[in-house]
Amino acid sequence: MEGKNRNILVALIAVVIIAAVFSSFGLPLFTGPTATITLPTPVPTGVEQPGESGQGGGVRVEVTPDTVQSVIAAMSRLESYSRVVTITLEGITSTAQVWVDGGWTRADLALPTGLTIHTIVGEGTVWRWNNNDRSILTWNAAEGAVDVEGQRIPTYEDVLALDPASITNAGYENKNGSACVYVEVAVPELAQVERYWVSADNGLLMAAETETGGLVVYSMAATAAEIPAPAWASFDLPDGRVLHTVGEEDIALGVEGEQAGS
Repeated sequence: MEGKNRNILVALIAVVIIAAVFSSFGLPLFTGPTATITLPTPVPTGVEQPGESGQGGGVRVEVTPDTVQSVIAAMSRLESYSRVVTITLEGITSTAQVWVDGGWTRADLALPTGLTIHTIVGEGTVWRWNNNDRSILTWNAAEGAVDVEGQRIPTYEDVLALDPASITNAGYENKNGSACVYVEVAVPELAQVERYWVSADNGLLMAAETETGGLVVYSMAATAAEIPAPAWASFDLPDGRVLHTVGEEDIALGVEGEQAGS
């Protein structure tokens, strides 16, 4: 009798062991694989996401040479602001005060020679004059390069106009304390490399440079935008015509031709 009980106990222990092994290894064969969780790539701290600032957050998109122009094109931009842009070309530095409001842009570019070139762009027309000759040149913005914010001052639109095949590098990068989308372009026919930094916060071009033979021969840097453009910012021509008033609707003048009156 005692031997029979011993055999029953051994059999019960064997059943328990088999059940435990089956639970650990055999059950997944019938129930299928366990779902896995893939963690996203960590986002570097201190870099804002395009479209995130002031909009309650957003989804960070990958920036590559193939996608960077689409990312920049999708950014929201300020409607009214002012800032100072500094341009250095072959060691010569000029400074431009820039005002933008309601689709109008004015840039007063002060050259080291003492000459100040004034440019206003709006409603498809460009007006330009200088402080020594107040004759006003005007032309259709669609007829050629506008150079919207004054001479040699690129904008984010110049980045969008780049040949995608020339873009060799792109990503996120901090520039002068601002989180930016970075674009690098090769210009082999000129043995140059061009670099652009577009603010991830407001979509404006914050900096640019051109390098030749390892030397930076051109650079552009902008201060942080002040919002909105000041009420006293002038979009008036030297002949007294008012093209635009800050905060008001545009005034359609219909000015055409290569040159208007002085």
